[in-house]
Amino acid sequence: MQTVTHRQLFFQHIAQTSDFPLALEIDRAEGIFIYGPTLGGSAEGAAQQPKRYIDLISGIGVSNVGHRHPHVLQAIQTQLDKYLHLMVYGEYVQSSQTQLAHALAQTLASHTGPVGVLDNVYFTNSGTEAVEGAMKLAKRYTGRTEIISCLNAYHGATQGALSLSGDENFKRNYRPLLPGVRHINYNNWADIEKISCRTAAVVMEVVGAESGVRVPDAGYLQAVRQRCTDMGALVIFDEIQTGFGRTGTFWAFEGAGENGTAVVPDVLLCAKGMGGGMPIGAFISSAAVMSVFKNNPVLGHITTFGGHPVSCAASLATLQVIRDEKLYADAEAKGQLFRQLLVHPAIREIRGKGLMLAVEFESFDVLKPIIDRAIQPGESTPGESTPGVITDWFLFCDNSMRIAPPLIITEEQIREACAVILGAI
Repeated sequence: MQTVTHRQLFFQHIAQTSDFPLALEIDRAEGIFIYGPTLGGSAEGAAQQPKRYIDLISGIGVSNVGHRHPHVLQAIQTQLDKYLHLMVYGEYVQSSQTQLAHALAQTLASHTGPVGVLDNVYFTNSGTEAVEGAMKLAKRYTGRTEIISCLNAYHGATQGALSLSGDENFKRNYRPLLPGVRHINYNNWADIEKISCRTAAVVMEVVGAESGVRVPDAGYLQAVRQRCTDMGALVIFDEIQTGFGRTGTFWAFEGAGENGTAVVPDVLLCAKGMGGGMPIGAFISSAAVMSVFKNNPVLGHITTFGGHPVSCAASLATLQVIRDEKLYADAEAKGQLFRQLLVHPAIREIRGKGLMLAVEFESFDVLKPIIDRAIQPGESTPGESTPGVITDWFLFCDNSMRIAPPLIITEEQIREACAVILGAI
C-alpha cells in the first residue's frame, strides 16, 4: 500500500486560503529556529541534517519569547497536571486566570486614563475576539453606535472586526457588514475632526502593522486621545501585534507620545505575543467600563473557551519572562542593527519601531522572489547548512518585507539572517 505523505494530506484536507501556501513541513521548533523533518542518511551513510529556518516573523508576532520557551513549557505542564477546561468564562475561580489578570493589571497600574486604571481583564481565544468584545463594550458603555477605524488597518477577519478593517479588497465580497463604521487616514490630522459626539469609539493601532509598519507622527496619538475625551468617545488601542515588548516597551502606548510619554487608552487589546505560542487574547479596561456587561442584559458578553487555564498559564509565564528579563529593553537596538546591516540598492526604505520592521522594495514582483529564495536553506560546511530565513509581506503593503523576530534573537543571529536576505536579493 502506498504511504500517503503529510504534504498530500495537507493539500487534500486542510482548507486553503491561497493558491500558494508556504507548505513547509515542520518537525519541531526551538528558540528562533524551526526545523523540517530529517529525511534519513546520505549514500555514504552520513546522517542528513534537517532543514533549518530562522523565524524572522515569530508566527506573525506570536513567539516573542521564542518557540517552546522552557518556562512556558513548564507552566503548561504544571497546569496540565491540575485541570483543563472546567466551565464557561467567569463562573469559577481559576488560579491561572486570576494570576494572569493580576499580572496584566500590574503592567498598567502606573497609567491612569479618563476612565481610570485599566485593571479589568476579559480573556478571549484570539485577537479578533478581543476586537469583537471591545466593539460591544464601547457601544454598551457609550450608548452610541458609530465606530471609527483607520484605512489600511487590519483588526481581524470575523464580520465585526472585518467591518473595521480598512481595505475594501478584503471586504467587498462579504458585504453587507456592520453599519455605522467610518474610516479615517492614520497620521492625518485633519481627519481627527471626524470624531464626533456620535462616535462610540476609535479603534486604532499604536503602530500600523499590516499597512507596512507605520509609526505615528509626534503628537498624533495624543491629539486623537484628546479629541475622543472631548467628544466622550472611547479610545481602543489595538496592541495585538505591538504588545508584550515588540516595540521597545512592554506596551507600545507607553512610548507613543511626544518625548516618549504614554498615551493611555480606555480599552486595550492584546493577543498574539501574550501566549508564548498558545491561543489567547484579551480586552482590558477599567472596572467601571467593564461593569456594563453585568446587566441589560445579564451575561452581556460570554465565551466558552476564553481564558482557557492552559493558555493563561502559558501567558503568565510569557509575561514573567519578558518582564523579568526585560526582553523589550534591547528591541530598539536590535532593530537598529537590522537597519545597519540591510543596506542594498534594491531596498528603498526601512520603517519601524523596535523589532517590528518593514523593509520596502520597488514592488511585490521584486519582493516575492527574494522571500522565496531566502527561505531555502543553503549548503555550507559538511554536517552544517546555512539556514533558510522565513520572512513575509504585509496584507496591505505587499512591496515590504516583514521582519519581527522573537525578542530573544541575538546579534550573531541577526547578522546571519541579514546575510541570507542580502544573498537572496
